[in-house]
Amino acid sequence: MLHLIDALHLNTPNVICVAVLETGDGTLIMIDCGPETVFENVVRELNQRGLGAKNVKHLLATHIHLDHNGGAWRWQREFGTTVHVHPIGAPHMIDPGKLVASATRIYGERMGYLWGDIQGLPASSVAVTADNQEINVSDLKLSVLETPGHAQHHNAYWLEADKILFAGDVAGVLIGKGPIIPPCPPPDVNINKWKESLNRIRALSPVQLLLTHFGLLTNPKVHLAELETRLMDWAIWMKERMLEGKSDEEIVPEFQRFTEGQLLAAGASPSDLLAYEQADPAGMSVTGLTRYWRKHHPDLVTQA
Repeated sequence: MLHLIDALHLNTPNVICVAVLETGDGTLIMIDCGPETVFENVVRELNQRGLGAKNVKHLLATHIHLDHNGGAWRWQREFGTTVHVHPIGAPHMIDPGKLVASATRIYGERMGYLWGDIQGLPASSVAVTADNQEINVSDLKLSVLETPGHAQHHNAYWLEADKILFAGDVAGVLIGKGPIIPPCPPPDVNINKWKESLNRIRALSPVQLLLTHFGLLTNPKVHLAELETRLMDWAIWMKERMLEGKSDEEIVPEFQRFTEGQLLAAGASPSDLLAYEQADPAGMSVTGLTRYWRKHHPDLVTQA
């Protein structure tokens, strides 16, 4: 049985959705635990539902970004949870020094407020995944799908029995009444790989997609098409600003206005706008997409 928990990141609803699968023997499988700042919220909710946080024996990490799995160490320390993670991400879950240093350059003094404490996992508690691997827990079987694009170390997890794909960020962000949008943070957004991952998801013909930001989508075909269109739209828009000679700092406020207009036009409410910005800051997508163009296609963003 699938249980969805709003982790209430910074006491804001509809930002981080923690998915929990309950197996036949009561063992719980969690997909993305969120940052350490939501640990107590999720534990309380699991206990109030009678599921028992102590029964979370497996955590399937879609990727190692702090909003998704910065709190993994707490689950391991408190409950002995095994953390399943992509081979590129695994070393950073064991020794998060580089991850913390990189995030600190972006968030500065807000690190603790946003993400809480960040500690490494014992190597013995980390299960390194492989593409197409089957993860069997009690009566449930999930398959690992390596799905780069948002991040090179991104996995999705396929529950074939129910045709649900736990998609992390590769299938986008959709909050409230707003549209689906592509989160494009640095350092390794890759448009071509992202499109390949979307095609791989389509080939499964999922009935539902589970987004960490936020919840179940029941029309995957339409949503994936909209996501790919907007991903290309944003990438081309960013390239045009770069060709105008604008710096990232100059692009950020313009991109914020551009994306806010798209969100409002699609039906997002003012509270939805705040949740979108918390889940997928516009400034991060500017940095991620400009870095993509400079790294992969510098010839296309060089002024004549």
